[in-house]
Amino acid sequence: MRGPDDTLERDLIEKVRAGNRAAFDQLAGVHLPRLLRLSRRMLGSGDEAQDALQNALASTWIARAKLDPSKPIAAYLTTVTLNKCRDRMRRRKAARLLGLGAFDPDMPVASDAPGAESEIADRQALEEVSRAIERLPIRLREALVLVAIDGRSQREAAELLGVTEKTIETRVYRARQRLREKLDFV
Repeated sequence: MRGPDDTLERDLIEKVRAGNRAAFDQLAGVHLPRLLRLSRRMLGSGDEAQDALQNALASTWIARAKLDPSKPIAAYLTTVTLNKCRDRMRRRKAARLLGLGAFDPDMPVASDAPGAESEIADRQALEEVSRAIERLPIRLREALVLVAIDGRSQREAAELLGVTEKTIETRVYRARQRLREKLDFV
């Protein structure tokens, strides 16, 4: 049985399919904070994450005729956002191969305030974990981010990525194993 929120979403999707920009803004607006967090976790950079999310929303708007009112929009938006993050990571990898290196101004920098040794150590540990997550293979990173960081169930992650729950379980396990191998404190 579908509730009133589902009916509202279905109506908004119909309006979006008809070209109503305000309906699209309303429909996507609900999901923006979650999608931005997902992008940041995948890409590590705030600017890149925002660009990837904007590209995902633009692609969704352009392909609005493909939206299915009988299906929740959250999964569709998550899939498109993940795809845009993958595109950015491929471009980033190509740039590194060409020697164009990448400096990330959004990575947290340790504070030099006196008496903040523990804060500095925590920030350094967070930076190390973030870098280790960014170095994971894309399939492992996606599963880890969706399940362990974004808080999705293995079933939801499996549906979003088009794989089985067992595959997600295995990928999360392998991602955690690799992180343990690379990090002393995990």
